[in-house]
Amino acid sequence: QVNIMESGGGSVQVGGSLQLSCTVTGDTYRINCMGWFRQGSGKEREGVALISRDAGSTFYSDSVRGRFTIARDNTKNTVTLQMKNLQPEETDTYYCATGQGCMVVAGRARYGTVEVWGQGRLVNVSS
Repeated sequence: QVNIMESGGGSVQVGGSLQLSCTVTGDTYRINCMGWFRQGSGKEREGVALISRDAGSTFYSDSVRGRFTIARDNTKNTVTLQMKNLQPEETDTYYCATGQGCMVVAGRARYGTVEVWGQGRLVNVSS
């Protein structure tokens, strides 16, 4: 069994920066890809940024590439997402998730198979 604990996020003004962290416990040997998704009210959950098991490959949705940076520390089973130049339309709940098969399809980061979701962290960007 894998458990996810998320931290970070919060409120920031437009153009500001925030960081999200995700630590995984339990059967961590099972984990392949890790990363972040987001979902706003009435919107579909979408991939934001993913990272491969060895941290050698990263996968970003077009909407965040160049502004968000994902990093992974396997010694701590932690993934962090540094978000810069945040915009009001990115006010969402952000979810950490593990999965198999990191990829980018039609400009969106996604898993082949999602395995475990975190509870979500709110990011609020005010103008």
